[in-house]
Amino acid sequence: MVQHLSMLAAAVDGLLDAGLTEMSDGEVVDMMRGVEQSLRRADALSHRLIVESVERSVPASLGYNSPKKMLIDVLRISAADASARVAAARELGVWHTLSGDPMPPALPETAAAQHDGAIGVGHVRAITKVMRKIPHAVGNEALADAEAVLARLAREGTPEDVEQAGHRLLAYLNPDGNLGDDRDRKRRRGISIGRQDTELMSKISGELDPVARALLDPILAKWARPGMNNPDDPESPSGDAEDPSIDREMLAAAAARDTRTAAQRHHDAFSAMFRVLLESGMLGRHRGLPTTVIVTMTLEQLERAIGGLATTATGGLLPIEDALAMAEDAHPVLALFDHAGRPLHLGRRRRLAGADQRLALIAADAGCTRPGCAAPASLCAVHHVTDWHKGGRTDIDSLALVCDACHAQVNDGPAGWSTRSAPEHSTYPGRTEWIPPPHIDPTRRPRINHRHHPGELIEHARRQ
Repeated sequence: MVQHLSMLAAAVDGLLDAGLTEMSDGEVVDMMRGVEQSLRRADALSHRLIVESVERSVPASLGYNSPKKMLIDVLRISAADASARVAAARELGVWHTLSGDPMPPALPETAAAQHDGAIGVGHVRAITKVMRKIPHAVGNEALADAEAVLARLAREGTPEDVEQAGHRLLAYLNPDGNLGDDRDRKRRRGISIGRQDTELMSKISGELDPVARALLDPILAKWARPGMNNPDDPESPSGDAEDPSIDREMLAAAAARDTRTAAQRHHDAFSAMFRVLLESGMLGRHRGLPTTVIVTMTLEQLERAIGGLATTATGGLLPIEDALAMAEDAHPVLALFDHAGRPLHLGRRRRLAGADQRLALIAADAGCTRPGCAAPASLCAVHHVTDWHKGGRTDIDSLALVCDACHAQVNDGPAGWSTRSAPEHSTYPGRTEWIPPPHIDPTRRPRINHRHHPGELIEHARRQ
């Protein structure tokens, strides 16, 4: 395998160095086809390597709780890409029984087409998307025939062709739409919340099972009623429309003024319910603090009271105006930081950090300090940069936020990471530096996480 990899690298070097100007138009097109075929076959090789690493328990031996986490670190790819590769290996890879006997891939025809270089990642994604929608009641023979049909279509068409044909195939397999059962509903249920876009909006998509829908409908009937919980109408009643304390005439007048769409009323109802739930205290405490919205802003932002963005402990962004409106009835906390952005001394002699220290770390670190980790502060615990059992202090300059998954990777084993505070003469003094294990970086160069401080690299470049 090592010899083949060396030959592959040499071949790629040769192709990169070779001239293209002497080639005819037809030869350029043929070259594009050949490169695409080789890249598609390389994906099949990637699946083999993922299967091999999982069956050998390589991720666990290196301190990872999933192969996805290992791929992110070792290959420096995105979480979405890592998830897609692991899922594809699960469907197209050749796995083995405990006795070592090979098992056919879950999608054998698709795997064969990829092995031949006839289909790419987009084709595979389209096929698996259709296969997941086939009802559980469809027999195994029909399931295998469907997969074979889709794989043959993929060899000749585009991923869009496969997806369009898949709709017709689903209609053929379930013409009356009555083959779905509880197992299918459990498999399909879910709600996804997307990242904030450039306008700070977050897209929500998903499917509710019948029970969740039955529970939601009467709630929206009351909270999303016209005239209720309208943020654009200061005289709009808030809360439950059936609350006896609400003036019926006031509600009728607010309903007459209400120009929101049904979707907007649903949104405003959810927002009002979230606020009531957080203010009720029913959610108790989370990681030592009351479950509430924690917003961080600078003194300059507070004084200007307009423009700019505040950050939340969950990694979200809020316009300053909205943050100040939310803070009208809140209890503000003042935290002081040095010129390097690190909190000033807050120390204690106990092992566990206090609530004030956690608040200061939320403002300073904003999330997990491990390089590349995007976990927000709400998913992090307080970590001793120097372990408590090794003499580490529970002082603010010796603490950092670390999510549970990354915290498990800090150990003295051969695959473990270590942490330390950046020295005074460094670019980011006081920040938490992570020293990677040899399988990530043989030189073990200390790293700092910039994911939660996107502006600091730009500022550093401007100062050069």
